[in-house]
Amino acid sequence: MATRVILVRHGQSSYNAQKRIQGRSDASVLTEQGQTAAGLVGQVLGNLPIQTLYCSPLQRAKHTAEIIRQHFPQPPALVPTEQLLEINLPLWENWRKEDVKREYPEEYRLWHESPQDLTMTLEGQTFYPVRELYAQAQGFWQTILPQAEGKTILIVAHNGINRCLLMSALGIPLSHYHRLQQSNCNINVLNFSGAWGAPVQLESLNQTAHLGIPLPPPRSETNALRLLLIRHGETQWNRESRFQGIRDIPLNEKGREQARQAGAFLKEVPLNFAISSPMARPKETAEIILQSHPPISLDLQPDLTEICHGLWEGKLETEIEADFPGLLQEWKTAPETVQMPEGENLQQVWERAVRCWRERVAHYSAEADKTLGIVVAHDAINKVILADLLGLTAADFWKIKQGNGGVSVIDYPQGLDGAPVIQALNLTAHLGSVLDQTAAGAL
Repeated sequence: MATRVILVRHGQSSYNAQKRIQGRSDASVLTEQGQTAAGLVGQVLGNLPIQTLYCSPLQRAKHTAEIIRQHFPQPPALVPTEQLLEINLPLWENWRKEDVKREYPEEYRLWHESPQDLTMTLEGQTFYPVRELYAQAQGFWQTILPQAEGKTILIVAHNGINRCLLMSALGIPLSHYHRLQQSNCNINVLNFSGAWGAPVQLESLNQTAHLGIPLPPPRSETNALRLLLIRHGETQWNRESRFQGIRDIPLNEKGREQARQAGAFLKEVPLNFAISSPMARPKETAEIILQSHPPISLDLQPDLTEICHGLWEGKLETEIEADFPGLLQEWKTAPETVQMPEGENLQQVWERAVRCWRERVAHYSAEADKTLGIVVAHDAINKVILADLLGLTAADFWKIKQGNGGVSVIDYPQGLDGAPVIQALNLTAHLGSVLDQTAAGAL
C-alpha cells in the first residue's frame, strides 16, 4: 500500500528575519508572521486523514507543528524526534550570514559550491555536516516507513533536513543540496510505494500558494532568468488512459479549463517570452495562458514534442499487454531499458529535450529583456528535464510527477553556467487542491 508523506518547513523564525544561521541552536522562535503562516498550513491540511505528525524538537518547528495540529477535527499524534533536527553547523550558529561569509570565506564558498565537502572541527572532532544530515534523513525513513505503510503522515522540520529527506528518498546527489528550495511553511508531497528502497514519487515541491504566494520568490534580487515549466491540459486520451505520444490529440474541455486556471494563476506574473512544443495540446494551453499577457510570440520547439510511443499509440494498457506481453511492465519498472516498438527510447527523448532546454536557457540568458517565460510541453518531456536538473537519470523517470496544468519553477541565479534552483515542482493548487488530482492517464 502507498504511503503519502507531506513535508513542511517551519514558519518564519526570528533568526530567519534577522538573516542568521540557526542550525541546531534553539534560540530562534516563530515570528508573528511565522505563526500566521502555520495556521494557513493547518487550514489546507486539516481535512486530510493524517494520523501522525512528526516534528523536530527545536521550538521553531515544534511550535509550527502545534499550530498546524490545532486545525484538525481529530488532531494527529504529535511525535517530536531528534532524527528531524536541523543541520549541525556549530561554528556558525547564531551568526549573521554576512559575518560568516566575511570570517569564513573559503568555507562559505565551499558550502555553496560543494556542500557535501564542507567540514567542521569541534573539540578535536572533524565531521561533514551535509553528509551526516543525509545519513540522518536516511535513518528517519528507515525507522518511520515500516510504521506508516498505507497511511498519510505529516512532517514539520527545517530547511536542511527537509532537503536531505527529499534527496535521500529520491536519490538526488548531495552536490545538488542547494538546488532544492524550501520556503517557510511550504508543502511538499512524497508518495512511497512501500518500505525504504521501494519506488517513490515526488508529487510536488515547495508549494506556497496557500500562503498567498503563488510562486516562491527567487533567492536573490538580481534579474535572473526564471522558467515556468508547464504540462499541457487534459486530453480525452489522458482521461481514457490511452497512450497518445506524437498523436496530435487536442485538449478536451477540462483541459481548456485547466489552461484557463493556470492562466488565472499566472495572470499577475510579468511574462516576457513563451516556449512550447508545436503539438496542439501544449500550444493551445500556452495560447490560453498568454491571453492575460501582452502580445508574446510562441517560440515553438520541435525537440519538445512528446515521446513517440510507436505502435503503442492509440492503445489502452490492456491492448498493449496483449500485443507486447511484458513490455509495459518493463516500461513501468525499468523505463530506461525500453525501446518503444517503431518509436523512441527514453535516452533519445532525454537527449533532445535536455539539449533543447539548455539551448533555450542560453538563448534567453543573452536577452536582457527576456527574464521570465513559460515552457509548455508534455509529461515525458517535463519529467526528463526536471530529472536532469535534479541530477537523476532515465532510470528515475517515474520519480517525477507532472499533472495536467501543473507548474514547475526553475531559476538560474548565476545564468546557464551556474547551478539552477528548482523553486517549485508540479504546483497544482490552482486546479483546486494541495494534492495533485489531475488525470492519471497515459503519456
